[in-house]
Amino acid sequence: MRFTLAVSLALAFSTTSAVPTWNMRRQTGVTDADILQYALTLEHLENAFYKKALSEMGPEEFTAAGFSADFYNQLKYVAHDEEGHVVYLEAALKAAGVAPVAACEYQFPYTDAASFVKLASVIEGVGVSAYLGAAADITEKAYLTVAGAILVTEALHQAAQRNAVGEIPMANVFGTPMGINAVYTIAAPFIKSCPATNAALPVKSYPALSIISGMPTAPMAMINFAPKEMPTGTVFATFVSGLEIMSVPVTMGSDFMSATVPAMVAGQSYLFLTSDDSGMVDDSTVIAGPAIVEITPDAPQFDLSILKA
Repeated sequence: MRFTLAVSLALAFSTTSAVPTWNMRRQTGVTDADILQYALTLEHLENAFYKKALSEMGPEEFTAAGFSADFYNQLKYVAHDEEGHVVYLEAALKAAGVAPVAACEYQFPYTDAASFVKLASVIEGVGVSAYLGAAADITEKAYLTVAGAILVTEALHQAAQRNAVGEIPMANVFGTPMGINAVYTIAAPFIKSCPATNAALPVKSYPALSIISGMPTAPMAMINFAPKEMPTGTVFATFVSGLEIMSVPVTMGSDFMSATVPAMVAGQSYLFLTSDDSGMVDDSTVIAGPAIVEITPDAPQFDLSILKA
């Protein structure tokens, strides 16, 4: 049974590992300009993603896949939003005297309208996590306001896409912040090549981690996953979901690993392999990941005592 909202909030603010560690300290060497370039890199990707799909598929492909004509119209607004984010971030960087990074060449693994919308729901969720995770690293308040404004729009996009594919938009009490390297690890496979003139960003990819169980799954279910190379030594499965970081033991197989999804994991969440269970998710502890896991929560319960006379 899912915890009540009151209990969830109490746990989130009483557990020392509840707030992901990238919200506790600034990543070394990262400037506000770097963060804007990083955001622009993601917005270029999303801009290209939507425009490619809408140039290849019309409303008939989406309605044939079970989506409404109104949803297709919403996608056009989403594409317009992403273009607007690119234009704004480019202008902000130029005003700061920085040459904005240009769009790259991309590869997106969708084959039809249904797989496009499913992928869109995931990409939008990663975008939300990226802006939320980077917020603590921004020093200029004006930039923080811009990031927050874009985050709101990306969250609206995510909610629309999740609803369209039958997933609960508000599955988690909180959004899930992720660090720059974790987000880049997910985004990098979509990028084939970038212009040589683009400024290098202070990011790196972690080793890949793949989910080999069916998704979505549920809290307390067993899931299977496989890193590109099986690690040796002590390994934990560390789930990042909302403001919770939860590490659990893993069971080692010959070519895959298994772990139980913690009870508090819900919605689009992220799985890492880490070297300890300290709640630290950074370069010093991450062995592989993140892999995206979709966890359908139990039916919600909440306290109605406020209604009592």
